[in-house]
Amino acid sequence: MKWIRERDALIAQTMAFVQSVTGKKDDVLRPRAPSDSPAASVETAALEAAVAEIKPPQPPPQPQRIQLSPPRASGDFRTEMQARIANFRQHQQRFEREREEYCAQTLTRLRAAIHDASPRPPAEK
Repeated sequence: MKWIRERDALIAQTMAFVQSVTGKKDDVLRPRAPSDSPAASVETAALEAAVAEIKPPQPPPQPQRIQLSPPRASGDFRTEMQARIANFRQHQQRFEREREEYCAQTLTRLRAAIHDASPRPPAEK
């Protein structure tokens, strides 16, 4: 039965890989002697892999504590919010003034351009 040999070979390869990853060097990684039969080497590898030590998983690292600033007093928070709101309103008022000034300048230039424009010559028929 060919599939049994293939399965056993796959198991042996997997176990050899696991042992190489864990750092354990066993007879599984040595080349087999010419007198060994394939079935015997697969069985030996499977048994050695079953007996192989598996390292226990490492505990997860401890989370670092984050230093938080102490909570502010409610009056402190209120005054800061009022200052931020006042600052925001000042910015908005400045932006509105600048927009109105720009609009007024643009309209003044447009009116001047229309007033100074010479009349068109009459169209010839």
